[in-house]
Amino acid sequence: MALKITLHHGLVGEKPVTRKNLEALGLRKIGQSVVKKDNNATRGHILKVAHLVTVEEVAGE
Repeated sequence: MALKITLHHGLVGEKPVTRKNLEALGLRKIGQSVVKKDNNATRGHILKVAHLVTVEEVAGE
């Protein structure tokens, strides 16, 4: 199973920890999407930035 993560809000005014989590997920620009493997590390990053992203389950690795 894989997760498609899309950034919907900008990073202006966000804390440095939040910015690092988005960088770890590979997100930089509004509207950008990445597909990541569904594991505990990815879920942890998503929980920290849940207010900025949307997550969908997709068929994948």
